[in-house]
Amino acid sequence: MPSEREMGKLPPMRELVRSWTESIETVVLDVIEGHRRSNRAALVRLVLFGFSQVFKSAVKIRHFLYSFRLLRDTTLGVQVIAIGNLTVGGTGKTPVVEKFARELQDEGRKVAILSRGYRSKPAPFHRRLINRILLRSETTPPRVVSDGNSLLLDSEMAGDEPYMLASNLKDVVVLVDKDRVKSGRFAIQRYGCDTLLLDDGFQYWKLKGRRHDVVLIDFQKPFGNGYLLPRGILREPPSHLRRAGTIFITKSDGDTGELRQQINRFNPRAGIIECVHHPLYFEDVFTGKRLELDKVHGLKVATLSGIAQPESFEQSLIELGNQLVYQRRFADHHRFTQQEVLDVINRSVKRDAAMIITTQKDAVRFPKLDRRDLPIFFMRVEIKITEGAKDFHDCVGKICFR
Repeated sequence: MPSEREMGKLPPMRELVRSWTESIETVVLDVIEGHRRSNRAALVRLVLFGFSQVFKSAVKIRHFLYSFRLLRDTTLGVQVIAIGNLTVGGTGKTPVVEKFARELQDEGRKVAILSRGYRSKPAPFHRRLINRILLRSETTPPRVVSDGNSLLLDSEMAGDEPYMLASNLKDVVVLVDKDRVKSGRFAIQRYGCDTLLLDDGFQYWKLKGRRHDVVLIDFQKPFGNGYLLPRGILREPPSHLRRAGTIFITKSDGDTGELRQQINRFNPRAGIIECVHHPLYFEDVFTGKRLELDKVHGLKVATLSGIAQPESFEQSLIELGNQLVYQRRFADHHRFTQQEVLDVINRSVKRDAAMIITTQKDAVRFPKLDRRDLPIFFMRVEIKITEGAKDFHDCVGKICFR
């Protein structure tokens, strides 16, 4: 029988710390986006601006050290595709990684996805301490989420995105390790991989070689408020787009002329691809039952999400003809407790919702439930290229040719 903690009734200390951290993150986001206008908030923004200047200098120094090889990168002799963002979260990166992996696998490449496993459950403290004392960090193998045949870890051990990718890509190797040079070697030696996809890898400069950088830009919030962390959401200055070989504009509405001009100022050579997140079907979180999109059309629905930008997800349901009667948002990567889900069910029932809809990324973090008064479905999406399909196929073709 699962314990109360496993069922989400009694969060362990780590979950309480995570809850406190999420609350701080939410407040900070409200402050940096200007939603809070008190004198105290203005002072916090001023302090954060000072830290962002320090962070900006650190990024530029690090880039300089790698550019002049004062910090050494590593070549593994295989093709490397780094897919990432300039900003923190919310660009829809996971479906783009999935699309690249499918296309490359279909073209005969043996693909491994290398992830750092953001917010995955760490190894036990005693094991990490022993490894640190015995200097064994390099010999500890990466976590194998999928070996290309079987799904081997759950979302808590793997992290949300690696687990989701492994679930959707049954024949692709998915590994988790902060040291992606080590996990790259493991993929090559253990599984014979010849193509490494770095999930969230634009800022990972240790792994070079035959490398192609793909950067995602969210059309709705391309560069945030223009500031670097922690005053804004930029990881690097927009001028660093010059490193990209391919640029995806995600969540595009087609009116991208102004954004394209901005991109061309920084990088006139990169192929620009526009895409949207295209809904495919709805799937029951617990039973796996699937519903076609038209089966949900016109229904009253509630939403439950813990992603960086839930507005896009909610808007897509409205565009499908649904009526949103209740919305519950949590912080990005929030791991739901049973009580939180039951509270959402109760409120949704009171508003006559026919079902609760979440995202696939959220669905992997759901606890077991004692009761389900309403069905809970996630919306399965894929990337649909609306502009620049030739650039995408040219990109894949060049990678496979090499």
